[in-house]
Amino acid sequence: MKEENKGTPKNAWSRLYRKKWFFPAVYLGAAALLLTLVIWFQGGNKQQPEAEGDLYKPNEHNQEAVPVVDQDEVIKMPVKDGAQMEVATKFYDYDADQKDRLAALVYHNSRYYQSTGIDLVAENGETFEVLAALSGTVSEVKEDPLLGNVVSLDHGNDVMTYYASLADVDVKVGEKIKQGDVLGTAGKNLFGKDHGNHVHFELRKNDKEVNPELYFNQPVSKLDEVVKKDEGENPVDADENGDNPADENEDNPTDEDKADETPETEDTDHDETNQTDKEEKQDQ
Repeated sequence: MKEENKGTPKNAWSRLYRKKWFFPAVYLGAAALLLTLVIWFQGGNKQQPEAEGDLYKPNEHNQEAVPVVDQDEVIKMPVKDGAQMEVATKFYDYDADQKDRLAALVYHNSRYYQSTGIDLVAENGETFEVLAALSGTVSEVKEDPLLGNVVSLDHGNDVMTYYASLADVDVKVGEKIKQGDVLGTAGKNLFGKDHGNHVHFELRKNDKEVNPELYFNQPVSKLDEVVKKDEGENPVDADENGDNPADENEDNPTDEDKADETPETEDTDHDETNQTDKEEKQDQ
């Protein structure tokens, strides 16, 4: 009977438990299994947020995902029919003639401001739909007490468009926009209250406002000339050519300033002459 019990599974497990390597081997096996499960679980979670971010939050967690606008895409006016529109306020360009510069000044709160964009008004004075001038991503939507509702679009390659004085806004931040999509409707604001229903539109390259009228119906690549122009600018040459009226006034004083300076010069010369005569008399 005792010989039969020696071959039972119970005795075999008992002998196995007594081995010194049994429990360490069990612990190592369990640890390896647990580590494998953790690695597998973490790897699955890393892929899921990236997929969700690409589908639902393209602009919140992945700023580099902003699509770059096609350099051959032509810049359009932010309205459906430009022929029915009037440019009520022009872009203030220092190189423009006096008439255009006067048309680019905005009078508000007893002061004149240089316009950094253009104001478009319908010929009938009614409101109208405001369209995206280029394809891009909505980077900002806000309500400004002075400018009204504002929408900004990022087109990549440091190109931005800016739309203000909107009555209604039909887009939200992070939304992908195609050229010609409706952003909202033109409305009124305090800064351009004399224009009634209008949209204020700005075109920017490298955070610098440029004259939109010069680039309408031109490819986006045309804006690269702005960068080249900035790199080749020479402020000294601009002053010599008289492109900066403020500097001209400082370098060329008025006749009144000259009249004020002349007596001082004359008095100084007269005192020096009298002093010389006194010295000659003393020598004699």
